[in-house]
Amino acid sequence: MAYTNIDDPSAYFQTLLWTGNSTDARALTNDGNSDLQPDWVWIKNRNVGYNHFLTDSSRGNTKVLFSDLTNAEGTYTNMVESFDTNGFTVGFDGSQVPNFNGNTFVGWQWKANGGTTSSNTDGTGITSTVQANTDAGFSIVTYTGIGSGNANPSVGHGLGVTPQVVLVKGRSQANSWVMYHYGIDGANSRNKYLILNSSGAAGTLANYWGTSASGGVTSSTFGVYADNQSGNNYLNGTHVAYCFAEKQGYSKFGKYVGNGNANGTFVYTGFKPAFIIVKKSSGTGNWLAYDNKRGAFNLNDEYFYINSNAGESTSSTSGYDFLSNGFKTRNTYNDGNVSGETYIFMAFAESSFVSSGGIPTTGR
Repeated sequence: MAYTNIDDPSAYFQTLLWTGNSTDARALTNDGNSDLQPDWVWIKNRNVGYNHFLTDSSRGNTKVLFSDLTNAEGTYTNMVESFDTNGFTVGFDGSQVPNFNGNTFVGWQWKANGGTTSSNTDGTGITSTVQANTDAGFSIVTYTGIGSGNANPSVGHGLGVTPQVVLVKGRSQANSWVMYHYGIDGANSRNKYLILNSSGAAGTLANYWGTSASGGVTSSTFGVYADNQSGNNYLNGTHVAYCFAEKQGYSKFGKYVGNGNANGTFVYTGFKPAFIIVKKSSGTGNWLAYDNKRGAFNLNDEYFYINSNAGESTSSTSGYDFLSNGFKTRNTYNDGNVSGETYIFMAFAESSFVSSGGIPTTGR
């Protein structure tokens, strides 16, 4: 069996940097080894404090949510104007995003299924609309909540394997982003949740991601909470979920324990990271985002707080090394490496540690 089936991760994930020029209909082109037509685009202004904004090809390129806000979905025609064969087109409306003259921007992009969706009836009480990429372990799921209308409600995700991460946001209602992450507490993580727009520790609510009777999170469904005002199952509310399953050599979702030392914990991923998200789950701490395009080669110390609209920050005491087979903390601060505290992470590859042909890759 090959170590990985994904020799070129840039076919499924890429980071794109650009500087604004205040023109409309500006096509931005990726520079990875493979062309990538994105289905989920997450954009942040680097040098100005402005909200993160996220759009996808299932909801439509004009439909925007903000990772640092609880706002319901808004319609913006001049942000991402189209998803293109190898990148995306941005507009300009005189505001700070996403192409204001002289401002710098980053866009993180994932590929699903080119905008093609299908109806999924695997869930209990809920029919979902799914756009799945089973090769990359990523699906975009939209559905309408039924609240307490079913004792064991669940939603089909279309991946065919059990996801380690499910991120849900209400579209029609103002509420928090909620995340299921297997790394919080293993099989018991169905009773735990993190809030993307908050620095708070993981919360606990029994059966939040499904009851034992419905299996919690499985190879076909993820459970949701049977409550009329639930963040993942609001009665008659529309929702979007981004689901991720690990693929060896391309993605890894887990946890590490801090050691409080600048020669910090090493986290094995099996690939050289292109992008990581880190969050302290055992206590209060900001959500951190790093990538291989903005950050200098080790120490990679340019980061965003996902739960804040603040611009890009740089600190020699808050970085990570991106290595050929994982990443290593090089900080002693609360958000990334307090001794004995637990941190969950999401990581996507620049290159696999070993190719499908058994050839090792090297770090930069």
